[in-house]
Amino acid sequence: MFVIIGIVVVLGSVIGGYLLEHGNIHLLFQPVELLIIGGAAVGAFLVSSPSKVVGIVMKNATRVFSAKGASKGEFLEILGVLSAIFTKMRKEGLIAIENDIENPGESPIFTKYPGVLKNHHVVGFMCDNLKVIISANVSSFELENIMELEMETHHHEAMIPSHSVSKVADGLPALGIVAAVLGVVLTMAKISEPPEVLGHSIGAALVGTFLGVLLSYGFVGPIGTHLEHIANEDMVPLQVVKIALVSFVGGAAPQIAVEYARRVIPSGAKPGFTELEEAMRK
Repeated sequence: MFVIIGIVVVLGSVIGGYLLEHGNIHLLFQPVELLIIGGAAVGAFLVSSPSKVVGIVMKNATRVFSAKGASKGEFLEILGVLSAIFTKMRKEGLIAIENDIENPGESPIFTKYPGVLKNHHVVGFMCDNLKVIISANVSSFELENIMELEMETHHHEAMIPSHSVSKVADGLPALGIVAAVLGVVLTMAKISEPPEVLGHSIGAALVGTFLGVLLSYGFVGPIGTHLEHIANEDMVPLQVVKIALVSFVGGAAPQIAVEYARRVIPSGAKPGFTELEEAMRK
């Protein structure tokens, strides 16, 4: 919603200010300039990106309109799963959770928390590291190093859309100049025309520079920044799981390990201590 509002504000401010100065709106409508700038930008992106990167960017580009950070309820579900798993491990032994982490979709623990099951990255991250815990006598230090490396790899891949879109945004002003230069070339071919024809042609050429800068700083660049925020927010649930698992392996009681994990949740979505206690009782 805010992305759409931002687009409307950018267009309204730029075009509205132009109209208030009695500008001719028809002069700004230059589809050929858009074709040159947009086509060149897409082509440059395809030249600079392997097929895997193109696929990742196309898959994630629309997330700016739909992605939301994890809510308080979703974090409570993650903490609830961790608490239930830790309690079962403490009471029945490590091997007791084997079926739960092998088939989380059929696990009595995971099925109580459908919000967690929807987040495949969190479920995979949690189950993979629990398998390491029950199959090897791994120390908390070793486990933390392994998880940090996995999270770093995941974050690097998640940042690919942001970096790619931002690089396209960086090149748009220059491509706008390319379009403007082509317009000047066409204008020079009309040098014998009357001044009003030349003025219109030069104005149309300068629209290329205007469009390149506007697209870069008004739309494509902000989209790249938005994708970066999304990638960073996606890391928070993994960080919560990491803190809980490392604390539990380090000897913390289930309730304490879950409380340590609660502490790293951002303030806007962090459940209170009492809220967590009540959720665990339920």
